[in-house]
Order: sequence, then C-alpha cells, then structure tokens
Amino acid sequence: MTTLAIIGGTGLTQLSDLTIINREQLDTPYGSPSAEFVTGELNGSRIIFLARHGNPHTIAPHKINYRANIWGLKQLGVEQIIAVAAVGGITCEMAPAHIAIPDQIIDYSYGRLHTFFEDEAVQHIDFTYPYNQKLRSRLINAAATANIKISPLGTYGCTQGPRLETTAEIQRMERDGCNLVGMTGMPEAALAKELGMDYAAISVVANWAAGKSEGEITMEEIERHLHKGMANTAELLKAFVG
Repeated sequence: MTTLAIIGGTGLTQLSDLTIINREQLDTPYGSPSAEFVTGELNGSRIIFLARHGNPHTIAPHKINYRANIWGLKQLGVEQIIAVAAVGGITCEMAPAHIAIPDQIIDYSYGRLHTFFEDEAVQHIDFTYPYNQKLRSRLINAAATANIKISPLGTYGCTQGPRLETTAEIQRMERDGCNLVGMTGMPEAALAKELGMDYAAISVVANWAAGKSEGEITMEEIERHLHKGMANTAELLKAFVG
C-alpha cells in the first residue's frame, strides 16, 4: 500500500479526526523537522501527518527546515504528499474561504535551502509540472464526492514572508499569472520531486491579497475565513483517503 503523508500549514496543526497510532521524532542529515511525525488512521486509511510550522504554530515560513521535513517523510516510507496551506486570493474566483488545487508555481522566495544536491554532482529535475497530476485528479474527484466547491486549477506564487505583500507586489504577481499567493509552497514541492515523491497541494484562501479589498488585512479576518476553509479541507481529506 502506498504511504500517504499530509503536511498541515497555518490553521491545520493537527487533524481532529485522526486516530493516532504513533508519534515519532526523527533526526535527519539536514537537522530537525518542524515537529514529530504522527502516524494514524483517517477514515480507515493509515497516513502520516506533519505540522509544517510546528505544533503549536511557531516556525515562520522562511525558517521552516523544508529539507528535514521532506527527508524525514521519505525515511518513513512516504510516497505521496498532500500539502495543505493557507494562501491569499489574487483573482476574483479565489475569494476567502475558497479552496484551490493549484497546478503551477512561480517562486519568488530567496535564500532558502532548496535542494538536496548542493554538495554533489549537479542534478536537474524536470519541474514542468510541479504537482502530480494523478494526485490532483484524485483531490478534484474527492471534492466532488464531498460536494465541496473548489477551483481545479491555480498558479501559486511563493513569497518569502513572514510579512504580507505590498499592493505593487501583488499587482506584479497578477501580471505574471498568479492567482494565489503563499509563503510555503517552495522549496517543499521541488524537494519532494528530487526524492521521487508524488506531491499535490490544497490551497485554502484565508484573505484577499494586498490591494484586493478595502483596508488592511487583519489576523481576525484570516482566522475567520480559515475556520470555514479548513473545515471543508478536513472533509475533502476524508473523502480523498476514503
């Protein structure tokens, strides 16, 4: 049986419906992962769960040890990863509390340790399609089964964080073709690809991106929309593994 991992982001530091079987803290050649790896059963299927920002949520996006996280999952036998992340909505269809299954990434982050191949012969991965299409299709079908409205496509722009973006930055990203903005999509997706792991993402829109609504973005607004979006995500995940 293929081993599945779910990486939880902001708003998803644990899965409430997960029946926990084991917790394991790993050391890796790349340092310590964000949190312990939790093995459990979700809707009758065994999965491994990892809180990307730690549990409790304490690690900023640019401080996450992405290499340790992905390496640890690989060592536990994980072959498929579903990554959940809170994002900002740039285009009109990406309203707060909406869910998207992105198909492309543009990376605006910098200074992150983004490859396992730094100290050996150069290796290039084909990153034409950063998300695994079979996993994406299964997520899209699971959303239909759970009667959850989603966007089956989206271009995720990954910024450095931890600050939110300026209006001008969002305008540039929209011109580039982004309709979602987040801080954790890279190098996570590329690292999974380097280790031969199938990877797909669930993007939960927490707020309109800078300049897309009146006034400033507040944490109260983000938390309100995340509560609804993550509840739908939990149902989507149960339908996906069921």
